[in-house]
Amino acid sequence: MEEAKQLFKKLKIYSLLDLALIIPQSYNDTTLSTALEIGKTVTLEAKVIDSAVRNGKLRVTFELPSFHGRRLSSLFFRTTPYHYKLFEVGSRHYIQGKLEVYNGYLQMPQPRSVKEIGRVTPKYKTVLKESEIRSLIEAYITEKNLFDEGLDSKEVGVLMRLHFPNSIDDVYSEGSLKPEIVRVLKFVEAYNHLKKLRGKRIAFPAISALTGDITPFVEGLPFKLTEQQQQTIADIRSDLANKERAAKRMIVGDVGSGKTMVILAAAMTALPHKSILMAPTSLLALQLYEEACKHLPRSVRVALLMQGKEEGDYHDADFIIGTHALLYKEDLPQAALVMVDEQHRFGTVQRQMLEALVSGEGEEKPHYLQFSATPIPRTQAMMESELIDVSLITTTPFDKKVSTKVIGKPEFPVLLKHIETEISENHQVLIVYPLVEESSEIPYQSLDEGRAFWEKRFEDVYVTHGKDKQKEDVLLEFREKGNILLATTVVEVGISLPRLTLIVIVGAERLGLATLHQLRGRVGRNGLESWCYLFSNVPQNERLQKFCQTTNGFDIAKLDLKFRSSGDIVDGTIQSGQKFKWLDMTEDEAVIAQAKTRLGALKLGIRN
Repeated sequence: MEEAKQLFKKLKIYSLLDLALIIPQSYNDTTLSTALEIGKTVTLEAKVIDSAVRNGKLRVTFELPSFHGRRLSSLFFRTTPYHYKLFEVGSRHYIQGKLEVYNGYLQMPQPRSVKEIGRVTPKYKTVLKESEIRSLIEAYITEKNLFDEGLDSKEVGVLMRLHFPNSIDDVYSEGSLKPEIVRVLKFVEAYNHLKKLRGKRIAFPAISALTGDITPFVEGLPFKLTEQQQQTIADIRSDLANKERAAKRMIVGDVGSGKTMVILAAAMTALPHKSILMAPTSLLALQLYEEACKHLPRSVRVALLMQGKEEGDYHDADFIIGTHALLYKEDLPQAALVMVDEQHRFGTVQRQMLEALVSGEGEEKPHYLQFSATPIPRTQAMMESELIDVSLITTTPFDKKVSTKVIGKPEFPVLLKHIETEISENHQVLIVYPLVEESSEIPYQSLDEGRAFWEKRFEDVYVTHGKDKQKEDVLLEFREKGNILLATTVVEVGISLPRLTLIVIVGAERLGLATLHQLRGRVGRNGLESWCYLFSNVPQNERLQKFCQTTNGFDIAKLDLKFRSSGDIVDGTIQSGQKFKWLDMTEDEAVIAQAKTRLGALKLGIRN
């Protein structure tokens, strides 16, 4: 048992199905061949009728009794005394090798003598010796063990056939795994992953059940919440009302989908208990604070807590909004609800401190909501939901009128005229550069190189980038007074710029589609007709052309996944880089749904 544990550790596998999914790379079939198929590996009964050494190489001539005494010659390039003794004239063998024809004569270079015929032996490619992996497979991959994992008879049958085949035809069709086998492997891979995630989920009692009335807030809004906003709020209220299990939910909303209203509804639900919201930047915290003051009933006390700036008394507030500065306040009151916006943008140390904040005292924990503006594919959301509840907000309160186009140097004069037109209509323009300083490795102007052109041609040009300590002040001032903002991707997630109608992304092919979508999300926030220009030296780039065809972040996340052929992309819920061998996260939604249904049925004690 201890030896097996060490072998599992070497393989880096953690479940029986992990082992079952290590399928053979190939098979050695020693079934006697019934036909002489040229170009194929065959196993033949043979008798040595001649053996000679020529130019240091052993040439053996065999007679094939099953094929009317036809002859076959073999040349051994790598010989040892063993070969001369083994292939003595008159000796009989079962030989295996690739059958060839040369000048009309059958040949089989360097055949091997097979001791046992009629067996199909799997060949595995792992860090273990062949004997070690085979011993594990034989010990653990049994029908009983696979049924105990929750698989049905078809799935068990396929896995047993892969590891213990009677014939190559059981497994392969025209040189590839049979389609029905691939379908089962996709399911088992999804099911195994979901099962492991479910095993990691731990429930804790909540500090309190939260059932505050949200009616005054909803009725006071100058607009109607979308159906998906309402559904997400209903999901959250159901979570928060549970005293037995502290909520752990991730709300993923596209750019401009109205997550702020969901945050405010959650804060209302927490009343009369306190709630805390942590944002990754002062800009976002300030923006959320302004929205809270604008839309929450006046009876709700809101406080802002950032480095160097405080509004209201956080000791006395119902709803505390802040940056990571919250984590350093030793007298922060206990909150029954903790919310975090864009958690993946916090550092490792800050996340650990946040974990302590969310842990509460003793067994009871605050309810926890995590918000993200980085859309994820539905397939991934289905996976994530085994570890943390997930709500997707895929619609926006109004249709955005954003046109996206890939342009190159020839279109630059037209672009300039368009920029002049937008500024004349009191609209704003954002130009995103790939780098701050010049680089010989990137064939585009940097921010430093480009700024002189814009500053000479236009008034009220503002400049900022990631290392700019004043970037938040620059963005706030630009929002009120600026015409053109020159920046790096620092503006990807951040300030709302209601007058921004045109964005130019320089070297767009160098950025991921999710980043491009976040940048495009800066324009058209209030329904104004807007434009996103992807400036590229390779305008025929297929990825960029596909990006231009959709504005839905969830479709773009699926596209991004397809082009990158990677696993999970979301923040700290599942470790980044999860790779699937059989499952296609862009296409196999039905397979994942089937695996989830199976897991749910097993939880209820229902078996197929």
